[in-house]
Amino acid sequence: MSLENRTAIVTGASRGIGLAIAHRLVADGARVVITGRNQEALDAAVESLGGRPHALGIAGNTADGAHRGATVAAAVATYGSLDLLVNNTGINPIYGDLLDIEAGVAAKMVDTNVLATISWVKACRDAWMGNHGGAVVNVSSLAGLSPSPGIGWYGATKAMLSRVTAELALELAPEIRINAVAPAVVKTKFAGALYEGREDEVAGTYPLARLGRPEDVASLVWFLLSDEASWITGQTITIDGGLTLNGGIAG
Repeated sequence: MSLENRTAIVTGASRGIGLAIAHRLVADGARVVITGRNQEALDAAVESLGGRPHALGIAGNTADGAHRGATVAAAVATYGSLDLLVNNTGINPIYGDLLDIEAGVAAKMVDTNVLATISWVKACRDAWMGNHGGAVVNVSSLAGLSPSPGIGWYGATKAMLSRVTAELALELAPEIRINAVAPAVVKTKFAGALYEGREDEVAGTYPLARLGRPEDVASLVWFLLSDEASWITGQTITIDGGLTLNGGIAG
C-alpha cells in the first residue's frame, strides 16, 4: 500500500530527520508541505524533493497560530487534501542540570515541543482529517522514556508528548490515528552535542554498534502513516539500535 496522492505536512523539515521523512513520503507518492524557520533552507529542501509538484515550503514559527493556519490552508488549497501530519519540530536550547533551567526557557520548550503539537493536530482535524480521516506521527525521543543527564527538561517535554499522543489517540479515534516515535541519538546537527568528537565511543554503547541515521526514523514514520499500520494508534515506538536492551540512556 502506498501513499499515492496523499498530502502530508512535515514540520521542522528543512534538514535532518524532518527532511528525511519528507523524502521517504515523496518517494512513496505523497505530496508534502514542509515547514521551518528559514525560507531559503526550505526552498533548497523543496528543490531536493523534486520541486512544487511534489513539495511546498512555508517558513514560520511552529508555535505561531497564524503560521499553522496558513500552512494548513496552503496544503488543502495546493493539493486538495490533508491526510498526514508529522510533528517533527522540537527545541532544546539548553544543556545542563535540570535544577539550573530558567522558567522562561522551560515554558518556551513546553510551548514548542508539546502545545504546538496539539495545535497542529487540531488545525489538521478541523481543516480536513475530522471529516476524511488521517494519520499523525509525533517525533518524541528516547530521552522521554529514561533519565538523560544534560537534557533532562527536553526529555520531560518529550515524555509529555508521548502521553499527549496516547490521550489524543483516544479522543480522535476512529477517524484519525496518532502515534509517536522515540529515537535514540541520530546523527543530525540537532543532536551533535551528544556525539560529536566521540562518535565511536557513543556508538559502542549500542548493540547494533552505530548511531541512528535520519533515514532509519523516516522508514518507521512512513510505516506508521501508511495503511500497513491501520490497527496501531496511541503508541510510542522506540527506535534505538538496541540501546535500552543494555540499560543505556539517550544522552
